Amino acid sequence: MQGKYSADRDVVFDALTAAIGTTHAADRMLGGLCHWVEGEAPSPVVLPVEGAASLMAAVIPVVLHYTTVDSLA
Repeated sequence: MQGKYSADRDVVFDALTAAIGTTHAADRMLGGLCHWVEGEAPSPVVLPVEGAASLMAAVIPVVLHYTTVDSLA
């Protein structure tokens, strides 16, 4: 049973990261708020949980390119 759960979790995780990528690709200017939004590949992380199945997470770096009149404002 543990193997099936792990496989299902991986499928859901892949679908979630793909959905984030699709959303990101649909509007690379955030509705005009940025000149360009550039995402990087997700870095999967497994978070152990005592007494339960571990959690699967990811760090997805996103770089926003924009200009402003005052960088401290």
